[in-house]
Amino acid sequence: MSSTTHAPPQPPTNPQVVIVGAGPVGLWLAHEIALAGVRTLVLERDEKRSPHSKALGIQPRTVEVLAMRGRHKDILAAGRPVPNWHFGMLESRIDFSSLPTPFPFLLAQPQSVTENLLERYATGQGAVVWRGHEVTSLTQDPASVTVGGNGPDGAYEVSAPYVVGTDGARSTVRRAAGIDFPRTDTSAYGFLGEVILDEPPQTPGFAALTDAGRLIVVPLPDRRYRVTGYDPANQRRDVPLTLEELRRASLRIAGTDFGMREPSWLTRFGNATKLAATYRDRRVLLAGDAAHIHFPAGGVGLNVGLQDAMNLGWKLAAVIQGRAHPHLLDTYHAERHPVGAELAEHTMAQTALITGLTPEVSALRSLLNQAVAGEPAFARMLAGKLSGLDTVYRPADPGAHPLTGSRAHDPEGEGILALLHDGRAVLLTMGEPAHAEVGERAAAAGISVHHSRLAHTGGPAWSGVSAALIRPDGRVWWATEEPASGAEFVAEVVNALDRLPATF
Repeated sequence: MSSTTHAPPQPPTNPQVVIVGAGPVGLWLAHEIALAGVRTLVLERDEKRSPHSKALGIQPRTVEVLAMRGRHKDILAAGRPVPNWHFGMLESRIDFSSLPTPFPFLLAQPQSVTENLLERYATGQGAVVWRGHEVTSLTQDPASVTVGGNGPDGAYEVSAPYVVGTDGARSTVRRAAGIDFPRTDTSAYGFLGEVILDEPPQTPGFAALTDAGRLIVVPLPDRRYRVTGYDPANQRRDVPLTLEELRRASLRIAGTDFGMREPSWLTRFGNATKLAATYRDRRVLLAGDAAHIHFPAGGVGLNVGLQDAMNLGWKLAAVIQGRAHPHLLDTYHAERHPVGAELAEHTMAQTALITGLTPEVSALRSLLNQAVAGEPAFARMLAGKLSGLDTVYRPADPGAHPLTGSRAHDPEGEGILALLHDGRAVLLTMGEPAHAEVGERAAAAGISVHHSRLAHTGGPAWSGVSAALIRPDGRVWWATEEPASGAEFVAEVVNALDRLPATF
């Protein structure tokens, strides 16, 4: 069935997972689950994909996520690498070019392009996407979740062992499941217009920061530009943004309206920040904007959502197929909820820098500009937050190897990423070729074994590591420094592999 086929009232697919919302997060999650052979149905309220792109950038860790499945080349070809980025519109830019990744840049690309590719990938794996289907209710029992919907052929119900809400800030799934969404109230509104500019700025990513407000101009395809920012003189949410208002804001803040005309999108957005109390309620899970929203500062929201999906997909597939205990799904909340909390924290900090026009905020901006320009460690810390490269999932076991939960990174290229294309775990051995028994146990668990040089190239944290088991999402699940030549090494690796099915 194609992605645009209308569903009959009783879907014939007998889905194992229903995903509500066909934005980038839902589509990548559908790809991940379908990759494992799980029957996946995506329900989307809108009949057509929106032509408007909320997000315009893909951060380095997200490109790595796509590369783990070999899905990055089309997206790289469609985008434009940007070697530096901003934090809270600070004048001192944060350099991405030296980050430890094969993709040391922000990839500038409209969300609509990303969504188109992600839907192609998902349906290519066998996921079914039904558009024009609005979810109206949700109930769950110990064995399944039933979703009520309205489609082109009327009302219907569909049941599945699990349902995931990727249906945005006003998530029907989250509300129907009774999951709390604590918030900070909106205290400031930004503006956004996509227009043709007859006199565009000569500097790509032009920014104006004055006592009158903030403004950024970003080039888009088809000769259009995004003009966005914060205007303290007009904070009325109840009145639609007009071209004339956008012109006035630009004149006050930047001293020119750039000859703007022919708007294709005019909107406002607020700085309310919310984080779901839990990402899992029994058989219902949340990802992306359904789990966390924030002021769109730093271009990170879409990326955190896609990384939510990468964390959840392989776990959900393993549980549905009986390869893991359902408790594995609890680790999704345990690992990703802290990331959502950190996202809320640094976007609120950026919001204060963007919307604060007081002398005190100006003084803070001056200090932070100096720190970014003159303190490499501080600039690197901010780069790690924005890029997503520094996220670590802290293990519950205090005796776990220090690498556990960290990103497996090969500084010599895409080596490790290419090993994960099939969505399965990988056992890396650093020294001699793996013992026959290790290879046999790994094969029985569906795990490939590869020799790696990370003990030499991965930096101090990898020095001495003789073997490591890499999760399907590119994180270290287990590592050992037991000498590879001894029987103890074989016993430890075999023991880890034997425990694997009960763990993930």
